[in-house]
Amino acid sequence: DTSLAEVNSFSPSVPISPSSINQYKFEDGPELRDLFITVDDPESHITAIETFITYRVVTKTTRGEFDSSEYEVRRRYQDFLWLKSKLEEAHPTLIIPPLPEKFIMKGMVERFSDEFIETRRKALHKFLNRIADHPTLTFNEDFKIFLTAQAWELSSHKKQGPGLLSRMGQTVRAVASSVRGAVKNRPEMFTEMNNYMETFSQKINLLDKIAHRIYKEERDYFNEMKEYAPIHTLWSASEEDIADSLRGIASCIDRCCKATEKRMAALSEHLPILHEYVLYSEILMGVLKRRDQIQGELDSKVDALAHKKTEKDLFSEEIGKLEDKVERANNALKADWDRWKQNMQWDMRSSFTNVAENNLRYYEEVI
Repeated sequence: DTSLAEVNSFSPSVPISPSSINQYKFEDGPELRDLFITVDDPESHITAIETFITYRVVTKTTRGEFDSSEYEVRRRYQDFLWLKSKLEEAHPTLIIPPLPEKFIMKGMVERFSDEFIETRRKALHKFLNRIADHPTLTFNEDFKIFLTAQAWELSSHKKQGPGLLSRMGQTVRAVASSVRGAVKNRPEMFTEMNNYMETFSQKINLLDKIAHRIYKEERDYFNEMKEYAPIHTLWSASEEDIADSLRGIASCIDRCCKATEKRMAALSEHLPILHEYVLYSEILMGVLKRRDQIQGELDSKVDALAHKKTEKDLFSEEIGKLEDKVERANNALKADWDRWKQNMQWDMRSSFTNVAENNLRYYEEVI
């Protein structure tokens, strides 16, 4: 869509890297990475209260702040949720990668099926590696604890007290609702970011719906086609004059059916990428709102100072601190925005190119 392309066209200078999850870092080459994480080996657990899956998280590192060079722990989905919330609390104006709760194709897989578990495992693997490749999030203390602590140690750490967002609760929501309107002194750059994300959100949600519709139609077509080859084979037994033709058609349909199944499998690999960026669009809008909250707090203090003749020294000190806070938030978000945009462009281009190449192979097979 030209309206989106004009805001930020895909730059041909973005490098085409291998599709390895460990190659998402653009600033540094893979040889400079010092933290490698793998999520694998899903395992079912059934108790009297619940059924859940744990995943093995293997970490290999050369960093000095780690006591060992390799760790192996098991984590359940709730642990990943905890980590995400801690990162959001510690870094409110950074772009925290999304978790895969909405990645699963609704109505297409059953919970705890092999397909569901594998889709989630891949998404959790990507989540941790995106954090590992982030220049700030990778050094978060809770992230280190998540990677290294045994289950009982992590449980003890979680019980140390509610997080900042939990304690603030209604206060945060009240502040958020109070600054939803236009922020008076918002820099033009962040207004452009807001406009970009509104357009991006509309487009990516539409793409997500179209992709799921295509997959559903392809699946229905595949299920019908599976019935046709055996029917023609049976038919050939009772039509001696055209038996060879009928068997030929049955063989053709069978080959097309196999090609369609491969095409569906390839398409299902790209659906989670669109889902991820649907979630990213929600995350980005939230980050921009939190930046506006800090700006709004500064604006209100400046207004209060203008109407008060007393306590000017106190207000001036508070305003100075808020100005520093706004500047830090702006700088953090600007740097993260550029990283996210570059990753998004590479992911989108790679995904659409792969789908196109897969379609070409499919039509060559069935022609």
